[in-house]
Amino acid sequence: MLSLANSAYMAFYLYLIMLLIQWMVATFSKTSQPNAIPGKMNEDLSHDSFVFRAHRTFHNTLENSALFIGTVLFAFSINYQSIVFAIAVWTYLVARVIHMALYYAIATEKNPSPRSYFFLIAVAANAVMLVMVGVRLL
Repeated sequence: MLSLANSAYMAFYLYLIMLLIQWMVATFSKTSQPNAIPGKMNEDLSHDSFVFRAHRTFHNTLENSALFIGTVLFAFSINYQSIVFAIAVWTYLVARVIHMALYYAIATEKNPSPRSYFFLIAVAANAVMLVMVGVRLL
């Protein structure tokens, strides 16, 4: 059984599963469209299209993955184990899953949209993780 501090490993694993699912949803929703061209998104699509939202959900996750993956792997490499760090990793994961679900479900051009709040929660959780690793290095 994993301790709460070690559960960061499980949250990271689930994050990678989420990333795979987002890739599959984006890929298969796009390729199911008539006249789909690999590597090219129809410029006429917007938030009213699930294909657009699935594509943007996946790409938004990719845009945020470098910092998250880097921070978590750096923490793992220095064997940093903390309950607060694990909670931050889980918070990031849950916020990204809710962001994904809202992006899939709500077609809106409104800013901020409901998904924006979960995007910001994930960014804040990532900032907390980064600061915690930095403090550990001091």
